[in-house]
Amino acid sequence: MATKPPAGDPVQDAPQVAPPRHAAAGLPAIGHTLRIAQQQMGLARTARTLLKVNQKNGFDCPGCAWPEGDKRHTAEFCENGAKAVAEEATLRRVTPDFFAEHPLADLAGRSGYWLGQQGRITEPMYLPEGADRYEAVPWERAFEIIAEELRALDSPDEALFYTSGRTSNEAAFLFQLFAREFGTNNLPDCSNMCHESSGSALNETIGIGKGSVNLEDLHQADLIIVAGQNPGTNHPRMLSALERAKSAGAKIISVNPLPEAGMERFKNPQTPLGMLKGTALNDLFLQIRIGGDQALFRLLNKLVIETEGATDQDFIREHTHGYEELAATAKRADWQETLTATGLTRPEIERALAMILASQRTIVCWAMGLTQHKHSVATIREVVNLLLLRGNIGRPGAGVCPVRGHSNVQGDRTMGIFERPAPAFLDALDREFGITSPRGHGYDVVRSIEALRDGKAKVLFAMGGNFVGATPDTAVTEAAIRRASLTVHVSTKLNRSHAVTGRRALILPTLGRTDKDVQASGKQFVTVEDSMGMVHASRGNLAPASPRLLSEPAIVARMARAVLGDRSRTPWEEFEKDYAAIRDRISRVVPGFEDFNARAARPEGFRLPHGPRDERRFPTKTGKANFTAAPVEYPEVPEGRLLLQTLRSHDQYNTTIYGLDDRYRGITGGRRVVMVHPEDAAELGLADGSYTDLVSEWKDGVERRAPGFRVVHYPTARGCAAAYYPETNVLVPLDSTADTSNTPASKSVVVRFEPA
Repeated sequence: MATKPPAGDPVQDAPQVAPPRHAAAGLPAIGHTLRIAQQQMGLARTARTLLKVNQKNGFDCPGCAWPEGDKRHTAEFCENGAKAVAEEATLRRVTPDFFAEHPLADLAGRSGYWLGQQGRITEPMYLPEGADRYEAVPWERAFEIIAEELRALDSPDEALFYTSGRTSNEAAFLFQLFAREFGTNNLPDCSNMCHESSGSALNETIGIGKGSVNLEDLHQADLIIVAGQNPGTNHPRMLSALERAKSAGAKIISVNPLPEAGMERFKNPQTPLGMLKGTALNDLFLQIRIGGDQALFRLLNKLVIETEGATDQDFIREHTHGYEELAATAKRADWQETLTATGLTRPEIERALAMILASQRTIVCWAMGLTQHKHSVATIREVVNLLLLRGNIGRPGAGVCPVRGHSNVQGDRTMGIFERPAPAFLDALDREFGITSPRGHGYDVVRSIEALRDGKAKVLFAMGGNFVGATPDTAVTEAAIRRASLTVHVSTKLNRSHAVTGRRALILPTLGRTDKDVQASGKQFVTVEDSMGMVHASRGNLAPASPRLLSEPAIVARMARAVLGDRSRTPWEEFEKDYAAIRDRISRVVPGFEDFNARAARPEGFRLPHGPRDERRFPTKTGKANFTAAPVEYPEVPEGRLLLQTLRSHDQYNTTIYGLDDRYRGITGGRRVVMVHPEDAAELGLADGSYTDLVSEWKDGVERRAPGFRVVHYPTARGCAAAYYPETNVLVPLDSTADTSNTPASKSVVVRFEPA
C-alpha cells in the first residue's frame, strides 16, 4: 500500500557515515527500488507501471537519456529510473486545500525533498500580487494572466522561455515556435547548465554537437575511457553496456576525482551470477585532480604523436585540418606541469598511453566532470584531438560519447530550443509557418538571470524543471526571480521554484510521461531523442493524476492562442487536437525527420543522420574535422583552500531528491556533508564528524556561504572536496562560467572552511 507524504521535514542534523561501497546495483538496488515504488504507488500500480518503462509499446523513462537496445529486458529500468517513475506515478496529490494550508512563506522554508514528496499537483494555481498563498484558478483565467503580462512588455525580449530536458519533441517544437512568433529567441534551457560545453566543442571540431556513437559501438570498442562521469548513480543502465563491452574484451579507463562504486564493480540484477559476483569494470582508475583533464589529454596527445606509427596519417590527411598546429603545440606539453595539474603519477599516465596505443577502436564518454569548468570547451576539444589522431571518428566501435542527463534534453535542442539558432533552421521555420523569426541571439540561463536581476527581463515561463534549484549563485538568482512581474511553471510536482516567485505566479499542472494523453482526435503519443540520436515514441498507460491536467502541447497551444490572437495564422487548435499534425510540420522543418509520423510509429523508432559517424563527412567551416590547440589551463588553488565540485547523491536526480541517503558513498540520513581527503583534512584541522561552513572565494570579493556541513573523511583526490547540489549552488558565482559555452563552473569552486 502506498504511504502518505511526510508531514514535516526530516531532521538532517546528524548524517551517519560508513565506508563507501565497492560495487553497484545487485540485490540492494532491487530492494531499494521496490521499497520506494511501493511507498509512492502501491504494489499493483508498481507492477503495472514499471513493466512499461522503456518498452517499445510503453513510455520513455523520465530520467536519463541512455538508449535502449533493440532487444529489451522485461525490467528495462534502473534503480534511479524506477525512482523517477514512482515519483511521477505516485498516488499522493497536492490539491488546492494543500495550498490553503501552506502559505508561501511555509513552502519557502521547506526542503526540496519535502516539497517533492507531497505528490502530483492537481489544478492550476495562482499567486496574486501581494497574496501570501496560492489559490485555484481556471485554465482560461491562467492564460489570460499570461497574455496580460506578455502583451504589456515593452519588447518581446523582456520574456524568457525556459525548457527542461523532460519536454517532448512535440511540445518543444511548439514552444520554440510560439516564442519566435511572439518575437524572441530567449529560449534558455537546461543544456546551458550541463552539456553546452560539449555542444560548443563538438560543433567546432566535428561539425555536430552530438555524440558520434551508438550502443552497438560501445559493445564493439577495444577501449572505453569514462571521464568526469559517475554512471552507477547518474546513468546506471550504462553499466550494462560497459559489462557487455568487457565480456567482449574491451578495456576501461575511469578518470575521476572520486572512486565510484559503479565503475569498480557492477552486480547486474538481470542475472543470478551478476547479482552474486558481478563484473569488475575498471582496468585503470586515474584519480585526477578536479580540472586537470585538459592537461592529461594534452600530454597523451603529445605522446601519441611522438610514438612512431601511432597516428592514423591517412585519416589525418584526408579528413582533418590543423594537425601541424596541434603537433607543434602539443610538443610543448610538460611532464612536471601535467603531474602537478592532475595529481597523477608518471607510471599511471604511461599505462593509460599503452592502453590507448593498443586500441584500434576507442570511445571517450564524459559528463559534468568535464563540462562545468572555465576551460571545459578546450578540454573536450582535447579529447576530440586524441580520437582524431588515431582515426577514431566514423569507425565502428569508436567515437565521442557525451552522456546526456535528462531524457529528452538532446531532442529539445534538435527541435530548436536554443538561444542562438542556426539561420537555416529559422529560414525553414519561417517558410513553413509564414512568420518572421527574430535573428538576434537570445539569453542563455546565466544571461537570463542577469537580465532579471538588471530589470531587462520581466516574465519567466518555465516548461518544466526547477529553475531556481538548478541555477548557480542562489542568493543572486532568487533576488532576480523576485524582480519579475510574472513567473510561470509548467510542472507535475512541487519544487523550490514554486516558492520563489515574481510579483505574480502561476503553476500549470501537466501530464507526465506515465499518463495517458487523450485529445480530441483520440489517444496521443509523444517522441523523444536519446543520447545517441535514436528517436522513438512514448505512450503513457496510467489515468492522469487529475482530470484538470493539460498536456504540454495543449498548454503551449492555448497560451499561443491567448497571447497571439488573430494575428497568428498557425493552427494551434489543430496541433492540440492531434500531435501528428505537429510531427508533419517538424518533418518539413527539421533535417532528419522526413516522414516523421510513419517512422515514429515503428516500435524501434529511427536513428537520426550523423555525418561524421555515418560517412566521415564533417560539416565544419573547413569541411573537415578540426584539430585545436588551446593553451592548457587548470585551477590553481591558494594555500589553505580546496577545490570543490558539486555533485549528486545516489538518492537524487538533478534537483529531485528521492531520499536522504547516498548508499554507495556510505552516507545516510542527511545531505549537508562535505567530503575531504583525510590528509587535506588533517592539514586544515577538519576532524571527521566536525561541522564547518563552506565559503567560496571569487574575484568579486562577495561572501557566498553554505553553513553547517558535516566533514566526512573520504578518499577523494588530494586538494579536492565534494558536496551535493542544490545545497551548494549558493557557492557558485553567477559569472564563474566556461569560456565559449557560458556553462556555470559548478565543478571548480575554490572554498575555505570556517567553524560552523
